[in-house]
Amino acid sequence: MATNSKRFKLDDGSDDASSLQNFLQWCDRVGLKLNHNKVYVSRKGTQADYGMLAKEDIEEGEVLFIIPRSVLLHQGTSKVSAVLEQGKELLESSSGWVPLLMALLYEYTSPESPWAPYLSLWTDFSRLDQPFFWSKEERGTLLRGTGVPEAVERDLAKIQKEYSTVVLPFIAQHTDLWNPSIHTLQLYTRLVAFIMAYSFQEPLEEEEEKEESDDDEEEEEKASNLPMMVPMADMLNHVSNHNAHLEYTPEFLKMICVRPIRKGQEVFNTYGQMANWQLLHMYGFTEPYPSNCNETADIPMANLYKVAAQGVQSDLDRQLVEEKRALILKMGEKAAFIFGKQGCLTDMELHTTLKVLCMSREEFQEFRENEGWEEDEEADEEKVSLAFSNEGLPGLPAPWKWLIHAAARLTLDSYGSAEGGCLDRDRVLIEDKVQLQGLNPRQLRALQVRHGQKSILDRVLALTQS
Repeated sequence: MATNSKRFKLDDGSDDASSLQNFLQWCDRVGLKLNHNKVYVSRKGTQADYGMLAKEDIEEGEVLFIIPRSVLLHQGTSKVSAVLEQGKELLESSSGWVPLLMALLYEYTSPESPWAPYLSLWTDFSRLDQPFFWSKEERGTLLRGTGVPEAVERDLAKIQKEYSTVVLPFIAQHTDLWNPSIHTLQLYTRLVAFIMAYSFQEPLEEEEEKEESDDDEEEEEKASNLPMMVPMADMLNHVSNHNAHLEYTPEFLKMICVRPIRKGQEVFNTYGQMANWQLLHMYGFTEPYPSNCNETADIPMANLYKVAAQGVQSDLDRQLVEEKRALILKMGEKAAFIFGKQGCLTDMELHTTLKVLCMSREEFQEFRENEGWEEDEEADEEKVSLAFSNEGLPGLPAPWKWLIHAAARLTLDSYGSAEGGCLDRDRVLIEDKVQLQGLNPRQLRALQVRHGQKSILDRVLALTQS
């Protein structure tokens, strides 16, 4: 791979061409090696914003670029790393992101930052368009029922609390490095969105993931998996059916082609198995319906409780439902059951919940006294998975199907009749190319999220119809 900066070519006529050229020259200086014979970076011909395109045919296994670990931007490589390490106890938070955010606050506003050519690609973060930056009314109207508005509200509350209780006190102790009038809550929030959209987390080894660790080891594992900024790798856009993958070695990070890419095609990385609501929430984009094979829809556990309690007349029966609910929560079951395109993805949890909710008073008493949940955990996972697949759902016991059906209906009703509308309305809209062209980007992305979720719930309704 040659690294002569003169070899970098830009097929980009935008006002950002000079920033991109400066970034590519910086890559050359710091030893980030781009396979210039096979790929180039552009804002033309890409799925969104910056992206990477194939200059020539690329075969599986070819290396697209190599990134030295010294180029990565995180709290350990920043100029303020010593200060952050010294004050790490003061920077502890539930997110674990504050040290990286403090490093980004410093480097982003420092003209002398070694990463200035990289960070200058995001002059004001105006291209970030996660629902963070939508109005509350937009979120409530366009994304009602999807779970995104609630997730954003939780995030914003955590960010504000983290900034006021952790960041500002730390800034007050280091006014030579940070300034509250420059490093504001607004900038902090935008950097959170930047990390969400562009950071990477190094995957843990399999043995680490499986290891039963004590509290100290869990904290060490969490620290080793913190996000970091990876120049060049974050240029690649995402699709679920990706053609490139980032590999990690002790010295370098390498982007490897994992399936043939033809000349002119875009190089896509993957951000993981993510539904459209997750892509929108974290990254600000969606995959066009129905191309996202990882699409999911949640049925809240609370909806199952609601339908289980319907028609209950006596105080004793209401108490029984509450006791079942308390036991299920004690067993650590999920707050929602996740359905994908092929069936329920949280099948074991749903199996246990339905089993308990449908028990008679006598069965439940015996189950509780014998700590029957331990026996339930040993249920045949393969049989349970098949039972809650699209093929298996119609064959579930009638009471179980009724609970799933009624909870799915209740969930569909939560989308309301405003912009979200009914399934048929969104289906007509998504299939009408003329109407689609009249939508603004936020309306279009919200439609992709709504319709993807409601299509899955509609399928669940059909499969559980008595």
